[in-house]
Amino acid sequence: MRESRSGRRLWPALAAPGTLWLLALFAVPFYAIAAVAFGYPDPIFRSPVPEWDPRYWDFTLFTEVVQRSLTGDLRPVFVRTLLFVGLALLLCFLIGYPVAYYLARYAGRRRGLLLALILAPWWINYITRMLAWLSLLQDDGYVNDALIALRIVPDPVRWLSGNPYTVVLALVYGYVPFFIVPLYATLDRIDSRLLDASRDLGVGGFRTFLHVTLPLSRSGLMTAAVVTALPMFGDYFTNTLVSGSPTTTMIGNQIEFYLLGGSRKEIGASLVLILSFMLMALMAYYLISSQRANRETS
Repeated sequence: MRESRSGRRLWPALAAPGTLWLLALFAVPFYAIAAVAFGYPDPIFRSPVPEWDPRYWDFTLFTEVVQRSLTGDLRPVFVRTLLFVGLALLLCFLIGYPVAYYLARYAGRRRGLLLALILAPWWINYITRMLAWLSLLQDDGYVNDALIALRIVPDPVRWLSGNPYTVVLALVYGYVPFFIVPLYATLDRIDSRLLDASRDLGVGGFRTFLHVTLPLSRSGLMTAAVVTALPMFGDYFTNTLVSGSPTTTMIGNQIEFYLLGGSRKEIGASLVLILSFMLMALMAYYLISSQRANRETS
């Protein structure tokens, strides 16, 4: 009895620091954003006044921002963000899956070294890595010099002048390690005897991959996609640095503009809530799919 009572007290005590951390750095700021989004404008200066009492929240402005996001001037920003993130995820899959598969099946003793090289960019500040991209992608940078020398393009490509491909490639460069690591962990846990049994039954390597490896790695793919997509949706610095053009504006750039650069902070707060609801729906789908997959495997 004493051990059970001490255990009941121990685990809540160990969880207390993390709970306080989430309350202080997530729940409280999120509530402050909601208070600004559902508040009211100052009658004289028209600046947003937070309403801390939920009983008096006004949803009029939030509803207007939702309508603008669905059918108004903010709709292209949301569509562009979904398109950029979707293309970046596709490239992450095309790049990350072969790398993760090689690490899990064929790397051997070099696995640790290759994993360290993949994670090496995390040891360098993200801003520093993106600034290095600027020198590479300038009109007289090494990328254009190589493309012209190989006669792929006749003139320098203006990568940094509102080019949407640059934004997508920069997102892939910044977040592809997030895709590789969880996918590698899933592929590494696949029992190799299942693959051997498939080959013993006369199934070729490609069909074995399609009917055995790929289905068994579905949970890892979903985890990798969610872990990669979540920061991409809110990213604003990458777009600002490599493009800075209104033609490539994403949701994060709009939030930054309204919260930091404009006077309509309540619009920025409303966009934060809309983006949060979108990501919550994505997380809910991921959790439900993961539970369903676990039930099928069990």
